[in-house]
Amino acid sequence: METIRSFIAFDIEEARVVRELANAQSMLADTGADLKLVKPENIHITVRFLGNISPSLVDEIHGEMEGIDSAPFDVEIKGIGVFPNPRRIRVVWAGIRRGANELGEIFNQLEPRLRRLRFKPDLRGFSPHLTIARVRTGRNKNELVRRLEELEDYEFGLVRAECLRLKRSVLTPKGPIYSVLKETCRKT
Repeated sequence: METIRSFIAFDIEEARVVRELANAQSMLADTGADLKLVKPENIHITVRFLGNISPSLVDEIHGEMEGIDSAPFDVEIKGIGVFPNPRRIRVVWAGIRRGANELGEIFNQLEPRLRRLRFKPDLRGFSPHLTIARVRTGRNKNELVRRLEELEDYEFGLVRAECLRLKRSVLTPKGPIYSVLKETCRKT
């Protein structure tokens, strides 16, 4: 049976913020570290990764998304950090300052709704961030760490969180291809 690799997210649609994200990625790449950069147009705020779902669940998940009680809000993207830690960097992320509480509340409303659809709980909880790069090897790690320290307070700008989207992720050798399956938008 065909399945759809999917997640629920807010896209970054402000051109200025996308440019700033690309600029920071370029500064990281200049270190010569072995990075797999996320295409700027693919950078998003994941609220919940769902994994492989059956096509029959798409409308049910969308129905649960529609039931979330949330007004549009601003998200301030600021700062750069890493997972799991600076000694063993696997992921480089842009941070979320303002809007983190609202995003966490959406996650908290989604969790019981997804459990009703038989999704397992997300035991890691919600960590508001935008993945901008993955680190493949330790090549030029010291230069990368120095650059990360320089960029730790980098200001990317504000985005408006209005459209919560259920997205498909198709993995290809050139990177994932994302498409919107369903969305629920709240305008001010």
